[in-house]
Parts: sequence; C-alpha cells; structure tokens
Amino acid sequence: MDNGASSYRRFLDGDENGMVEIIRDYKDGLMLYLNSFTRNIYTAEELMEETFVRLVVKRPKFSEKYSFKTWLYTIGRNVAVDCSRRNSRTVSLSHEEMQSMLDEEKSLEQAYIQNEEKIAVHQAMKKLKTEYRQVLYLTFFEELDNAQTAAVMKKSRRQIENLIYRAKSSLKKELEKEGFVYEGL
Repeated sequence: MDNGASSYRRFLDGDENGMVEIIRDYKDGLMLYLNSFTRNIYTAEELMEETFVRLVVKRPKFSEKYSFKTWLYTIGRNVAVDCSRRNSRTVSLSHEEMQSMLDEEKSLEQAYIQNEEKIAVHQAMKKLKTEYRQVLYLTFFEELDNAQTAAVMKKSRRQIENLIYRAKSSLKKELEKEGFVYEGL
C-alpha cells in the first residue's frame, strides 16, 4: 500500500493531516498533468484544487485495484473533462469574437516583445562609449537628422555619419554578447 493510499485512509478515518499529506505530495504533478488538457496553468491549478475538494466532499472509495496516484489522476482527468463539457456548452463565441481575441493576444505579445527589446537596447547602450550613446540617442530616440545631431554634438556631418556607423556596430556586438539579435541594426 503506497503512502497516498494510507494517507487517504487516515483522512477517511478522521485525520485531517492525511489530506494535507496527499495535497503536498501530489499537487504539483497533478497540476502539470491537468495542464496537458487545458494548456493554461491557471485553469489547471483550479482543476487540481477542484479534484482535492471532490476528495474532501464526496470521499470516494479508493479501490486497491490501482495505485493511489493512478486513482487520483483519474479523478483529476474526470474533473477536467467535466469542466471542458461545461465550458463547451456555455461559451459560444462567433468567429469574429475569436479572431478579435486572437488579435488582442498577438498585440499584447508583440507589445511585450517590443518592451523587452527596448530594455535590452537600453541596457546595451549603457555599456557603450559616451559619444556612441549620445549619437544613437539623438538620432534614433530624438529622431534628429544627421545635420541636427552634428550641430548638437559640435561635429561635422561626415563625423556624425561615421560615428553612427561605429556606434551601431558596437551596439550590435553588445546585444549579441547578451544573446539578443536586434533586427533594427
């Protein structure tokens, strides 16, 4: 008889610590298993909790025919299937609504990636020479043209062009050191 089965028997006999042990020992594995159904870790966590609630409330009889883990995961699977059936009946979205949700998810993901790219660029720029940081900042963030940048930095336009080229090359090397490939360079 494995530990889960003995813990469950103790729980059925009135020892609350038996259920605490079951939850402690099986919650992570059960949640990851349920995640394979839902593809959403938060939903899997809710289903895992519902599985344990079902044990506490309904107190189903454990059959020695299978291991405790197999029995528990079967209950979890049944909870997931029940949830899927309930959701399929209650949620009916039009094609346009589904597409809108997918577009929103993509735009959120793109915004996150762009934010990560900006952070990586700013971190890499901190490692550049002061002159390189200045020319990149004025040119790309302040969107000054080469003549305006030359006036601000008190350099010739040709010097600014060379400085931009060297600064971009240096920034690209810094980003590559971090394992980041920035396509804008």
